[in-house]
Amino acid sequence: MTEVTAGTRVVPTISELRGLLAERRAAGASVALVPTMGALHAGHLALVARARQLADVVVVSIFVNPLQFGPGEDLDRYPRTLDADVAALEGLGVEFVFAPAVAEMYPSGEVDTTLRAGRVGSLYEGASRPGHFDGMLTVVSKLLNIVSPDAAVFGQKDAQQVFLVRRMVRDLDVPTTIDVVPTVREADGLALSSRNRYLDPAQRQAALTLSEALRAADAAATDGLAEVLAEGAAALGDHDDVTLDYLVVVDPETFLPVADDARGAAVVLVAARVGATRLIDNAAITLG
Repeated sequence: MTEVTAGTRVVPTISELRGLLAERRAAGASVALVPTMGALHAGHLALVARARQLADVVVVSIFVNPLQFGPGEDLDRYPRTLDADVAALEGLGVEFVFAPAVAEMYPSGEVDTTLRAGRVGSLYEGASRPGHFDGMLTVVSKLLNIVSPDAAVFGQKDAQQVFLVRRMVRDLDVPTTIDVVPTVREADGLALSSRNRYLDPAQRQAALTLSEALRAADAAATDGLAEVLAEGAAALGDHDDVTLDYLVVVDPETFLPVADDARGAAVVLVAARVGATRLIDNAAITLG
């Protein structure tokens, strides 16, 4: 039985969601999807607002996907706050919240058919989290097949994910437009993330070094790649609570590291562990 909460239906099964969307499409409605793992914050709500602009019907999926968590990662610890998430979506024009159980998405338990993220999927986040992007692409592909949205909305904070999803949609001829919303930040520059809730006050302050590094990199962009990397690394400093994973500048068209003499559009990616919490951020720059 579908739960109804202030006009938002929480739908637990694929067959039910497909039936509801078929009814809306028969009436001429367009559909937008916002894929999430829940623990919603203002960044997610910005995606919802954009989806509402793009389509008549907004579907928010809430599913903590086990395929994109590796051994020792925080799958069991990852926050599951469905009631609070649905409450946050009330009144925002979300018609359906698709909240399937793991057994609904992967009824056989083991998943034999998966997607591979290729070379870019093995770099940066993929190097630190082997298999993460294969699992991400597999579940996003499933969600696009289940919902068949006209548009799907993602956040720029997960820049590598956005690149890989766009490439998958292109390579597999998926008839969905991928729309990307700029990173939503706190007033002090910290990128919003569901994992920020793991930070204690001192770690929360230390986490600002990621956005500070990006600002320093941008300020050095006219001086070329070497200065970008040097200034970004210097801004990260030697904070006891921050362990740098990577700071890299990539070509937005290929997502591969830029050449030493590169000029023009680029993206700076940074990842670090703050205490026990791993955070990522990125910024577009123009190399001079």
